Amino acid sequence: MTPRFRVLHSITRLIVGGAQELALYTTALLDQTRYEASILAGPQTGPEGEIISEVRARGIPLTILPELVREISPIKDLLALVRLTRFMRRGRYHIVHTHSSKAGILGRLAARWAGVPVIVHTVHGWGFYQGQHPAVRTLYITLERLADRCCDRLIVVSRLNAEKGLAVGISRPEKYVTIHGGLDVTRYAQPTVDRLAMRTALGIPATAPVVGTVGRLSPQKAPLDWLRAAATVAQAVPEARFVYVGDGPLRPAAEALIAGLGLSERVILTGLRRDVPELLATFDVFALSSLWEGLPLAILQALAAGVPVVSTRVDGVEEAITAGVNGVLVPPGQPQALGQAIIALLQDPIQARQLAAAGRERAQDFSLSKMVAQIDALYQELLAQKGVRLI
Repeated sequence: MTPRFRVLHSITRLIVGGAQELALYTTALLDQTRYEASILAGPQTGPEGEIISEVRARGIPLTILPELVREISPIKDLLALVRLTRFMRRGRYHIVHTHSSKAGILGRLAARWAGVPVIVHTVHGWGFYQGQHPAVRTLYITLERLADRCCDRLIVVSRLNAEKGLAVGISRPEKYVTIHGGLDVTRYAQPTVDRLAMRTALGIPATAPVVGTVGRLSPQKAPLDWLRAAATVAQAVPEARFVYVGDGPLRPAAEALIAGLGLSERVILTGLRRDVPELLATFDVFALSSLWEGLPLAILQALAAGVPVVSTRVDGVEEAITAGVNGVLVPPGQPQALGQAIIALLQDPIQARQLAAAGRERAQDFSLSKMVAQIDALYQELLAQKGVRLI
């Protein structure tokens, strides 16, 4: 077989999420005549679901490292660092590409110590954020600065992520490169189940306005804000229904709030679903309530599906949504404002259709093929700079 560049993608958890899917698709879609790509991850999954089975089903070589865990654990972290270094040295990788905070920090250090020629890290949103405990925030920033010394490029999925990193002294401007996340646009534009059939399966009346979202039930996504916005909408549009696709640690709190708001007959928590394109086709408005993001794939999916979007104005969202052109933006942490924006769209179907049409057009800029081509080009640039050749 013709020699190929050996690439290892390392990520902390293979849960259902944007960072994990981008790592999976990058590994799967790299040119197999040029690259031999594999994934290393920790064993943890959780209520968000897992994509370990999908990685294996695609035939992607996968290594699970038991010591690689999300929580800060000095003993496990040290063991993970030692085992990662040994694994990378034995694997004789030409490129190590890390994702997520823990695997990103340990993986970059290990790759440098293992003598890997090219080291790349993708920032899918920083591990530090406003409102975080100051000591934790300082620790993450310090570790990111340290890990940055061990890598050649930082890929950011939005320009704002680069600005945030530079503002706290992480790396230099020339080390950042923006590569937006991608998706299979056609899959979301052409669902395999029609709108009425999916609504029937969900128990939603055919003519009811539907507000939906896709995301983890986790603090980052602020699902309780989303539910409070739903309560505002419910008062103005009594026939509206609400669909939250996803799961996570805040599910018990979400269920309690739904009951407390009197929305038990109107909110559907679908749990984990892999038929997201079909579910999106049932929505009249897509609403995102996140407090921070990289570039959320759910927004891109909604645009591709032709669903008008209302989102909080956070991080990379503004690189996909132009307010008033292909979506509506509101401040984060203000569920009342989110609810009012949703109401305005439900009551103005002409504007909703205009936003949806513009959204479909914008989604074309975020294809998987474009994303992988840009990553491929970056790999080749760095391999050439380091003088790495196949023997």
